[in-house]
Amino acid sequence: MVRVRGNGFKSIAVVLLASVALTACGSSKAPTENKAATANGIEKPNLKLGFIKLTDIAPLVVAKEKGFFAEEGLNVTLEPQANWKVLLDGVVSGDLDASHMLAGQVLASGAGIGAKTKLITPFSLDINGKAVTLSNQVYQMIAASVPKGQPVSAAVLKPVVASFKAQGKPFKLGMVFPVSTHNYILRYWLAAGGLNPGFYLPGDTAGTTGAEVQLSVTPPPQMPATMEAGTISGYSVGEPWNQAAVAKKIGVPVVVDPDIAGTTGDKVFGMTEAFAQKNPKTVQALLRALIKASIWLDADGGKNRAEAVKLLASSKYVGADEKVLLASMTGHFTFGPGDTRSTPEFNQFFANQASYPMYSDGIWYLTQMRRWGQIAQAKPDQWYLDTVKSVYRPDLYDQAAKALVDGGKAKAEQFPKTDGFRIQTHKAIDGVAFDAHHPAAYTAGFEIGLKDGQSVTPAGVK
Repeated sequence: MVRVRGNGFKSIAVVLLASVALTACGSSKAPTENKAATANGIEKPNLKLGFIKLTDIAPLVVAKEKGFFAEEGLNVTLEPQANWKVLLDGVVSGDLDASHMLAGQVLASGAGIGAKTKLITPFSLDINGKAVTLSNQVYQMIAASVPKGQPVSAAVLKPVVASFKAQGKPFKLGMVFPVSTHNYILRYWLAAGGLNPGFYLPGDTAGTTGAEVQLSVTPPPQMPATMEAGTISGYSVGEPWNQAAVAKKIGVPVVVDPDIAGTTGDKVFGMTEAFAQKNPKTVQALLRALIKASIWLDADGGKNRAEAVKLLASSKYVGADEKVLLASMTGHFTFGPGDTRSTPEFNQFFANQASYPMYSDGIWYLTQMRRWGQIAQAKPDQWYLDTVKSVYRPDLYDQAAKALVDGGKAKAEQFPKTDGFRIQTHKAIDGVAFDAHHPAAYTAGFEIGLKDGQSVTPAGVK
């Protein structure tokens, strides 16, 4: 009940007029949005997109908060998901129209080892952006062997692993999902240091056959707490969860992913093939908005990153302290107190064609799936190319980029011509060069990993 003082009729009139004015404001906005959607031929203007709380959701958040989605006639809701499995199920079921996704989830569907529903990606959310963090306890055990200001080889962990084994305890590290970049980066780092992270049996999601180091799945936001509890002794994850360990003084990042396997793809914008086929103009509107967001993120050497951090810090997105987010989002990475290093290749969103769905990025994932047994049998080079082309859709990206250029919203030189094969300029920690045109030989060439003709059995590699 509203209490009215003084001139009751006058007060009531004011309230009613205010209510009418607010209603008018609300109704005036809707036609504008509908007009933009109609002009763009959008089939589905109201969309729900999923995400996990990581800094690489930045293009989605920027597109939402800076109005790039709205400019294209899209009304987008960004909805956080509990973990990568829940997120995948949401996309497959249609509860989510599209989502921030692991590239491996999309590729696994194409390789026949993941979701039965066909998934595609027309957009890479970022490249690089991951690190390996060790607990304080473990770091203290290796500190004397760690080169100052340099990437750390996993070889320094050999005495630690031996010590755990002598005590009858497994040495455990965490990663976020069996087909995540984090899993493959962590495995690559361990194997390059002479430690076997284990192989996957057919249909197995543990991947511990023959393992000297046991890897287990933990959702990204839970990584620091899981390590602090002693369940794992370290982890591989995206930001801000490595920096969170530094801020909480519970762990030490020892290496970032460009220094492990060179430039690697990270998250992608994924959807079902059926959604893309049913809503082609909606997909193009999404891509135009995301491309504009990624350009904004990397404009002028990252001048907008501080503003992006403020957006990401919101509890509805990543929900981390701004200082923690800044520690990896401005071209530098904090490994510990007094140890902040220049990392210009970390978390790139548009620079170096980071947003382009490169075939070579997808092929690298597939080589690691085969290396560790998730793909049970050796495959020829053509299989790798055919598989990645079935789910990576640069044609859709090119169409959106052309529309932005034609409309004066971007410059043609911002989109260099590419055949989909990234030129690798950053050396891997083991010195092995990745040749995406000859993936079969690359896959079989590692000292630790499956060779041609080998498969994984309960008794080990045969």
